[in-house]
Amino acid sequence: MKRNDILFVIVLTAAVLIFLPLPFLVGIQKSFIYNPDYWAITSFFKFALLSTIGESLGLRIRTGKYNYRGFGLLPRAIVWGFLGIGIKIAFVVFASGAPVLLSKYFGLSGAIDSMKLADIFAAHEAGLGLTRLITAFTISALMNLIFAPVFMTFHKITDTHIINNGGTLKGFLKPIAFGKIFPSINWFVQWDFVFKRTIPMFWIPAHTITFLLPEQYQIVFAAFLGVILGVLLAIAAQKQK
Repeated sequence: MKRNDILFVIVLTAAVLIFLPLPFLVGIQKSFIYNPDYWAITSFFKFALLSTIGESLGLRIRTGKYNYRGFGLLPRAIVWGFLGIGIKIAFVVFASGAPVLLSKYFGLSGAIDSMKLADIFAAHEAGLGLTRLITAFTISALMNLIFAPVFMTFHKITDTHIINNGGTLKGFLKPIAFGKIFPSINWFVQWDFVFKRTIPMFWIPAHTITFLLPEQYQIVFAAFLGVILGVLLAIAAQKQK
């Protein structure tokens, strides 16, 4: 293992420890990290940290390096931070709407109540375990089929914008040339791998698990999935060659 690999493992371990229920971290977790009053700030922080680590890991897989001049690690972290806020909003919208849809239009009794319970275990004890599972799957499926393609495409556009401007913060602040970048995307890879394969085979099952968890852990778990996303993006990049 190289020196940079050891450093990366240390950084990743430290990033993971911040969110674990360790006794010496309970205070800051209750007052800030898992405090819903700071949802926008903490969503930004969680995704800026964890998903950027995932991008760095993906780069390591592709090139053997965790960063290079022009990659734009800081601009990518900023993008991920704002995407994290958007993802949190999507969680609220779909987690609120899907149970109503199931209950009112598909006759799934208990769908709304199952999501009010702390997690899948509490739902199971209340006799709503299967209902919580079905509801969580529905939330995930709707979110990933409706929201995720737009999110993924926008993320691809911002990545291209960062690379096209040398990975600098000054270049990142320039207006995004949507009209030029959009048609330059490799839509075969975007559809055949990113949409058609990762959404049904990874993201829908992964986010089903997300909505089985207590609400305070859902967004951080989604941010942790950003590490896996880095690997998926590395695979997608290899397919474009």
